[in-house]
Amino acid sequence: MKVALLGDGGWGTALALTLVRNGHAPRVWGPAADYIGEIRHARLNRKFLPGVPLPEEIEWTADPDEALAGAEAVVMVVPSKYVRTTLGRFAAAYRAAGSPPVVSATKGFDESTQERMTEILSELWFVRQPAALSGPSIAPETARGVPTAVTIACADAALARRFQELFTGDTFRVYTSDDVRGVELGGALKNVIALAAGVCDGLGFGNNAKAALITRGLAEMTRLGVALGAHPQTFYGLSGIGDLMVTCMSPQSRNRTVGERLGRGEPLSRILSGMEQVAEGVCTCGPALALARAAGVPAPVMEQVDAVVHGGKKPKDAVVELMRRDPRAERD
Repeated sequence: MKVALLGDGGWGTALALTLVRNGHAPRVWGPAADYIGEIRHARLNRKFLPGVPLPEEIEWTADPDEALAGAEAVVMVVPSKYVRTTLGRFAAAYRAAGSPPVVSATKGFDESTQERMTEILSELWFVRQPAALSGPSIAPETARGVPTAVTIACADAALARRFQELFTGDTFRVYTSDDVRGVELGGALKNVIALAAGVCDGLGFGNNAKAALITRGLAEMTRLGVALGAHPQTFYGLSGIGDLMVTCMSPQSRNRTVGERLGRGEPLSRILSGMEQVAEGVCTCGPALALARAAGVPAPVMEQVDAVVHGGKKPKDAVVELMRRDPRAERD
């Protein structure tokens, strides 16, 4: 199949490599024509996926019309803060291409509306049944062909299976789900918990603290997800606990790394100014907390992460507040 991938970051490039291994023809769009030209010439994505050779089968373009020309499927992989702008820029080209099926591989929320990515796809592109792809998938590992398993959710079971067949191969296994809301919420919320896990590392805490943080973070994710209409079991699958584990523990996780540097006392502005790629959790903690408050769901970890990231709170003070919360039963 001819597949258009919107987003030239590490994850978009890794998915393009996955599609090539499966015998498909990916075309990757990026916003900067000069950099796309560099990738095309060097066959390396120096900024976003260094050290991974890129085969000639992957096409590269900075032109929206060229990106979608002849596409039989579209994969949206731009960072969440750019999704609304990108979809608006591509709206005419998408209609001209015949409105092929779309799967979102972006993990986050719209900062101003708290909408999920598939909701924005429905709103701006009028996609009737958008799909969502999520799971434990650190881009450099997936790009190298390290075995990876993810979930693709869609309300249309036949379309979910179609995307499953598209991506499934010797090194990339796909499960299907009908819980689009849960799969997207898991992929977005785990980035906030990963920031907290990184803070644990930066403060020099041990495995006890990190294990407790991840466990209570999962409870918080599940509680909020169910309140927002997701199925609780989804959070115990690949797009929930699976993605949470790898994002909280991997040295290659951008969100964990940002949290670690915050825990060491570095200001957020300095951390972000030196990063080529996006740590989605930084943009996600505000909308996540807003959703929790609107739903009346306690979210103490997310609350403290937002206070550290955006409120300038000292990480040690945030930890003390979490530890001094009123005692409660674990299953409450």
